[in-house]
Amino acid sequence: MKDLSVVIVGGGAGLGLLMAEMAVEYGASGIGIIDIDASAAEAALATAKAAGLRTAFASCDIRKGPDAHAALNAVASDLGRVDTLINSAAIYPRKPLLEITDADWDASNAVNIKGTYHMMVAAIAQFRAQTTDVVVKGRIVNITSVDAFKAHPQNAHYAATKAAVVSLTKSVAHEVAPDGILVNSVAPAGMATEKARASGFLGELAAASPLGRGGEPREMAEWVMMAGGPKNTYMTGENIIVSGGYIYA
Repeated sequence: MKDLSVVIVGGGAGLGLLMAEMAVEYGASGIGIIDIDASAAEAALATAKAAGLRTAFASCDIRKGPDAHAALNAVASDLGRVDTLINSAAIYPRKPLLEITDADWDASNAVNIKGTYHMMVAAIAQFRAQTTDVVVKGRIVNITSVDAFKAHPQNAHYAATKAAVVSLTKSVAHEVAPDGILVNSVAPAGMATEKARASGFLGELAAASPLGRGGEPREMAEWVMMAGGPKNTYMTGENIIVSGGYIYA
């Protein structure tokens, strides 16, 4: 991320927050956060501010195209430019198959698919408008999930949205490749988060992995840093599965 201006959607908490902190650590020149939770996003920018980086925040309902474009443009204006967009915002509802309602489907589709799409389109418009003489004009990394490839109980609507984002990533990557824009996704498996530790889920994570443990959030985020960073100059349209051997693709 050295010398790049990085915007993270859903960067106020969880994996998004970790990636914001890692982008600072890896030498980003600016950090922008787009999140519906203003207080969490402001707190997430503390590390970047302490390091003297440019920072920007916009509160946004990513389900709405005009809001997504306005938020991305505002952040780009404050940062001076945008080089990398990371789409980390998603909802993860769990329900038995026969209890999933139309409202549940609509909510999952609106945030996980449509919201990701709106932010990608907003970033692509920004990349195209920026004057630059570098080969890569911009990078987008979408967070997907191994659930797109492996079935789990009470997970049908979430898994379907993440499979859709894998496909969307490929379609968008193909269309914008002539512009010098790279679009990839990263699919984590279960992570050893604080929530997983508190729920007692770590034993299941360990049992499911040939490595005998769940992945640490940072081990997942490292691949996002790679795909969205300056060393990636040629890979596009790929979905990187980081599962510790939980699935092979």
